[in-house]
Amino acid sequence: MLGLRTTIYKVSDLQKAADWYAGIFETNPYFVEPFYVGFNIKGFELGLLPEDGVTAKSDNVLSYWGVEKIDEVYQRFLDAGAIEHEKPTNVGGEIMVASVRDPWQNVIGIIYNPEFKNPV
Repeated sequence: MLGLRTTIYKVSDLQKAADWYAGIFETNPYFVEPFYVGFNIKGFELGLLPEDGVTAKSDNVLSYWGVEKIDEVYQRFLDAGAIEHEKPTNVGGEIMVASVRDPWQNVIGIIYNPEFKNPV
């Protein structure tokens, strides 16, 4: 295993979602096609795929994007139209997690973890 490489979110409106994610992650996509939009988030792939019909969205698997100021980032998501999924919560030591649902009902996790050192 080489570690996580890509997190994919399925969306009903690829262009609208690409604009929303570019704003919330403060970066433009590096790859834009009608079948996929890809973002490089500090060396990790965030991908958007068009939904193929009705797709049930669940929260049984969560990906957490690392942040420094979890309360500020969480509020920025809410201000951009995301819906609360889990408020910022201490899960031990200084580690905090939170999650929101994007406008397409995908769950986006964020984490502040000063113990994690990115090997990249």
